[in-house]
Amino acid sequence: MRLTAPPSRRAADAHCRRRPGPRVPRRRVPRRRVRRRCGGAALLALLLTAVTACGTRLPGSAFTHRPTPAGASTAAGANPASDTGVTATEIRIGVVTSLTSPVGSEVFSGPRYGAQAFVQALNDRGGLHGRTVKLVTCDDGGSGIGNQDCVHRLIDQQHVFAFVSGSVLDYAGAPYVSGKGVPDVGGQPIGTAYDRWPHLYGIYGSGAPRDGQAVGWNGTLYQTPEVFRFFTERLGTTSAAVVAYNQADSARYAAQLKAGLEAEGYRVLMQTVDFALPNFQAVAAAVRADGSQLLLDAMDARGNAALCRALDEAGVRVAAKATNVQNWSQTVGTDYGASPGCRNALWATSASLNYEDVQDQAVRDFRAAMSRYYPDREPLLSAWELEGWAGAQWLTDAMDSCGADLTRACVERFMNRAEPYDAHELILPASFVPQPPPTGPTRACLNAARWQDTAYGGRGGWVTQVASMTTTCFEVPQLPYRP
Repeated sequence: MRLTAPPSRRAADAHCRRRPGPRVPRRRVPRRRVRRRCGGAALLALLLTAVTACGTRLPGSAFTHRPTPAGASTAAGANPASDTGVTATEIRIGVVTSLTSPVGSEVFSGPRYGAQAFVQALNDRGGLHGRTVKLVTCDDGGSGIGNQDCVHRLIDQQHVFAFVSGSVLDYAGAPYVSGKGVPDVGGQPIGTAYDRWPHLYGIYGSGAPRDGQAVGWNGTLYQTPEVFRFFTERLGTTSAAVVAYNQADSARYAAQLKAGLEAEGYRVLMQTVDFALPNFQAVAAAVRADGSQLLLDAMDARGNAALCRALDEAGVRVAAKATNVQNWSQTVGTDYGASPGCRNALWATSASLNYEDVQDQAVRDFRAAMSRYYPDREPLLSAWELEGWAGAQWLTDAMDSCGADLTRACVERFMNRAEPYDAHELILPASFVPQPPPTGPTRACLNAARWQDTAYGGRGGWVTQVASMTTTCFEVPQLPYRP
């Protein structure tokens, strides 16, 4: 699994800039750049899991500098209508979101808001080389048919130049997007599309061939257990409980968690509950009897809140209840209102900065734009909103590198180049250079934060637990799995 560490400000001396995670090895042999899937098949088909986050598997050299766009400063008057969706004065970009999915409107909405805030701020500064960026949004309703409808509408009718910061439950339209050669930049890898299709560039990067054939390497993907290593080193945990629904995707992800934990020497207690009528009281009793120190799950937010309530009611305390970047949200304060004990044991890991860390300029820019354009989102802020902003930054830098002669081919040259990209230090360096199947250990980094009710003047929030996500790194095995 991809556990992530937070990047610190500028990565100097081979530092990994990503969230959770401790130390960076003193001497290291450069590893191949292989990006892991964050979630992906690990997420339930019908709901999002709340477990580990993503990290990075890049050599130390990836963190020594941040490449800057090569954008030419061509006068706006020279802008040609250079490609589909591009005129002399406008660039049309598509955003597809499962806004009205069966799991609720807030589950997938974050990236879209982040991207919209970025584009509004960009246009207020004059746009890109004299062009205004226009976002065309589509809600696919969380279904494969709806997703295909959105994709066709935006490509065939709206003639968008590219997609950005997508967050969809079922990316059934991915083959059409790829077949049309439309760049899709910074999407959330909820399924396996971003590890299969060319022209698709997930927010965490990928080292898979992405040739449109099998997912990953001939149907195999790889997870890394840096998250579990992080908790062992930080909290001394050696035992864990994994809770899943009696549903195929949930059980599959729980098995991946178990494999990662056992690879790190954990004793693992597996617990399964009925999806319709879960008995979390029985789980709380089992966790108490086992003495589990670390708690993970393959469930949705509803199940997590109910599990926490059962733990608090039974007086069960764990060293940490680990969740992932998708659940790194300000709504935790209310979602877990009935279980303050468990709420204050919540830890999240990611491959991006904490949206609370306003000492970072890029985070300050994000927060200022959200406050200006979406002030009502303040109590709903999330890590996914920040990553949606980062995705829009990535696409913008790629387009900026083309100057006035903006083409999809030019954007893809930027996306496929060897230099890793960090969205102005918002995410761990990521790239899309195809690599051979992973072998042996790799260096993986992450960011981590913990919810604390007493933080930020008593309003509560996520407090970063690592000095820098780019230096919170571990040498860990690469574990194969079939999604």
